[in-house]
Amino acid sequence: MSIFRNRLRDERGFNLIELMIVIAIIGLLIGVGAYGWQAMMRTGNETTAAQSLDKLRTFQAQYAAKNRGKFGSFDELIRAVGLDEKFAGERPVVNGYVFTMVVEETSPSKPAFYSINADPQVSDGVSATGSIHYYTDSNVSTIKSTMENRPAKADDPSI
Repeated sequence: MSIFRNRLRDERGFNLIELMIVIAIIGLLIGVGAYGWQAMMRTGNETTAAQSLDKLRTFQAQYAAKNRGKFGSFDELIRAVGLDEKFAGERPVVNGYVFTMVVEETSPSKPAFYSINADPQVSDGVSATGSIHYYTDSNVSTIKSTMENRPAKADDPSI
């Protein structure tokens, strides 16, 4: 019996301070990981928005080639040239970005025109979905962007 008692005295576990240190280290790792995860998601959303604008430019060119120079709305592009269904509606939200398209018909004084803006749903703070605002239209051959908290426009720098 004395052997059993000595064995119990020799077995030691964690004391409270050691346990609190381990929990603090785990909390610190989670905090750093969460910040990195948010930054990665924000960057991914921004990259996807720029790629989506590039695809929208291509789809508009295909649509115009089939429709005598007329440009289409999101819903028309979905039906005619196979744009993804997630772009349905007036202001679709795709991967944390709100897409807005303005289409102007041909008139005697000017050709058809379209412009597309991609703006983050939340542009600042912890829950930001992106910080870059994008723009393209039928007159520019590239995508414009700004990091200011406003929609991008034609005279902003290209990406």
